[in-house]
Amino acid sequence: MPYFVEVILPLALDKTFTYNVSQTEFHFIKPGMRIAVPFGKSKIYTALAKETHERVPALYEAKEIHQILDETPIVNTIQLQLWDWIASYYMCSLGEVYRAALPNGFILESETIITLSSNSKYEVSDLNDDEYLILEALQQQSSLKVNDISSILNKKNVVSVLQKMLSQNIISLQEELYENYKPKLVKYVRLHENLNSDTTLNSFLQNVKSEKQKQLVLAFFQLKGIDRNPISVKKILEYSKQSRAILNKLIELNVFEEYTLIQDRTDFQNDDVRGHFELSDSQQTAFSQIKEAFETKDICLLHGVTSSGKTEIYSKLIQETLLEGKQVLFLLPEIALTTQLVSRLRKFFGNQVAVFHSKYNSNERVEVWNQVLHSSEKAQVVIGARSALFLPFSNLGLIIVDEEHEQNFKQTDPAPRYHARDTVTVLAKIHQSKVLLGSATPSLESYYNTKNQKYALVELTERYNLTPLPEVLLVDLKDKYFRKKMKGHFSDVLIEEMASALALGEQIILFQNRRGYAPLVECLTCGHVPQCPNCDVSLTYHKFKGQLRCHYCGHSIAKPTHCHACSSVDLTTKGFGTEQIEMELVSLFPNKNVFRMDQDTTRGKFGYEKIIDKFQNKEIDILVGTQMLAKGLDFSNVSLVGILNADNMLYFPDFRAFERSFQMMVQVSGRAGRADKRGKVVIQTYNPNHNTIQQVTHNDYIAMFEEQLYERHIFKYPPYYKLIKITLKHRDFDKVKESAQWLAQVLKQQLTSPVLGPEEPSVNKIRNEYIRTLMVKIPETVSVAQTKKTIQKVLNSFDVISQYRSVKLVVNVDVQ
Repeated sequence: MPYFVEVILPLALDKTFTYNVSQTEFHFIKPGMRIAVPFGKSKIYTALAKETHERVPALYEAKEIHQILDETPIVNTIQLQLWDWIASYYMCSLGEVYRAALPNGFILESETIITLSSNSKYEVSDLNDDEYLILEALQQQSSLKVNDISSILNKKNVVSVLQKMLSQNIISLQEELYENYKPKLVKYVRLHENLNSDTTLNSFLQNVKSEKQKQLVLAFFQLKGIDRNPISVKKILEYSKQSRAILNKLIELNVFEEYTLIQDRTDFQNDDVRGHFELSDSQQTAFSQIKEAFETKDICLLHGVTSSGKTEIYSKLIQETLLEGKQVLFLLPEIALTTQLVSRLRKFFGNQVAVFHSKYNSNERVEVWNQVLHSSEKAQVVIGARSALFLPFSNLGLIIVDEEHEQNFKQTDPAPRYHARDTVTVLAKIHQSKVLLGSATPSLESYYNTKNQKYALVELTERYNLTPLPEVLLVDLKDKYFRKKMKGHFSDVLIEEMASALALGEQIILFQNRRGYAPLVECLTCGHVPQCPNCDVSLTYHKFKGQLRCHYCGHSIAKPTHCHACSSVDLTTKGFGTEQIEMELVSLFPNKNVFRMDQDTTRGKFGYEKIIDKFQNKEIDILVGTQMLAKGLDFSNVSLVGILNADNMLYFPDFRAFERSFQMMVQVSGRAGRADKRGKVVIQTYNPNHNTIQQVTHNDYIAMFEEQLYERHIFKYPPYYKLIKITLKHRDFDKVKESAQWLAQVLKQQLTSPVLGPEEPSVNKIRNEYIRTLMVKIPETVSVAQTKKTIQKVLNSFDVISQYRSVKLVVNVDVQ
């Protein structure tokens, strides 16, 4: 009797595939195990078993599997249930979900490129013949494909050998970028405790013979007088112009002692674990209300003003969930936030906290996956970006989604284009666990769900320690430019506030949501602006690298010395980005440390940590950054926040522009005055009377919510309507135009819901592909599932038309 296994392939294919297995294999294979299978003429893929059965496939003859790669399932049945829901709700294939869910280290293909691991430790004597041959080949050649290794070993099936070498960290997959940076230990000096009295110090200075030693000690006191911050070894040596040997001698003589402020992040065993923490009265009330809400509803929204201490409430809930013996998933929108949160939560929960996000390399992600799979003590609380929801939890008790309004929770490319906030509500239902959404500026959809009793609502209106909300100063840029009270892009008000904050030794955050030096370079003679040859956008000028770069496809050219159209040398830049602000600050405050935090300065695994550590250790006075600064970071010494151009965000062709601007400005403002002192926020704008800016000034979320809800109702947008966006892409302009018109026409005939388009987006060409978009709006009264089925049928018939087969289709459900 024939036996079969149904597998999911890591490809964008709509169906599962059936393979032949022996009786022994049939009884051994469990859903969730990986199996190496042949597919096509010669390729081998790592497929995932979905079920075993005895049904003979009708349309093709089942091939035999190559090999079973796991002894126990690495994906559990709960995950497979979730994958099915994601594939059906977000209109993508199960293979795409599988590829997104599993770390790359688990999925080997015949096209995968293998390299020697840079930090591998192995004994040659421990390797078997096959492993030794692979190692020898990789020493001769820097990289090999799986197919090459098959011919070296003269074997068809090499996946199991490679899998073993991967797990021993002898080889690695080339698509992973490894960075050798280890979080550095910043060295600081302070006076030795024996020398704290004036008399002892005076007697030492009289007895000391070396003039250089005397100068170094005096330099220390001068620095202490100028700056109340800790004094680093680097700073004192630069200031005193003395050598490291002199400082070492003084440390030997017990005049100074050296200490470090950061420990390595990989092991937290020695952290000061505080099992108990106190909540303030308002936090305790909110905590009790959440507990109460969870008795009747599975989802609760915590609407707490910035710096109200939401993290402490989360910690208390985590503590209770852990006592019940259940796992916790903590989702954050930005990898930058995990840095701070991990150190805060590890103070409470020690080594029970694991981290999972895309900056981790393949081996680290596989390690965390296995820890969660086996419910290891090290992974009871998992903190991560959106992909962490795919981990193999078996006993999930609580899911926390912090900063739930963030658009980063929505995956844009590649498929599955899921929204993490919405997906975890389904995950929680399967696990029968609770979901807590937290934000100072909740998304309109979530707040609307509390109004129609779908979610519970708990509000926290006081800041921790009763610190007042920051004072907001509006600066009218039109007026300031007219009165000539601007220095570069800084108004006199902002410069004044910055100078007084710096004089008090406080730190400043400046927000400009545009990276690079300037968005465009223009010729003053003929008006020519250099464009990207692959995309329909102008090139952004990056002064630091001396190049013009496209932020869509990465194309770059050297900064032109003359106009490409008329050869004129009169070139000027228009607009400004974070680089330009950084350079202006250096000339305005030459003695202060200015640093930039944007996509260009945070590349690499520890990019965020480097900057956040420096800022926390007060080595940076002014931090300039893009939106990654706006998200939940907590710095106690920041007293001033400046928003350099609030209008950038407001006038964006998007129905969420006002909501997003409000959220962004309130979140950035919330970084100011988080300790005892009231902070200040300076907002520079050309339109100070704009409703949204006035709502930010008065921190009036309800007014923003009601105004936007009214507009959404009139113009048929979420939360009243569901949106499905269909994007068509092709290199041929006429083909994409014609195919979009055909698709729009058929959809309009088949659907009762409004279909808008085809529309040319504001950027209508990216990476040499022309774009057309269609928008389907589904009202609350119409079945979403039925509409999706109809759309899918139309898309299937579109694929059958031979001249349109080469047009790429992207379906985005619940577009953000």
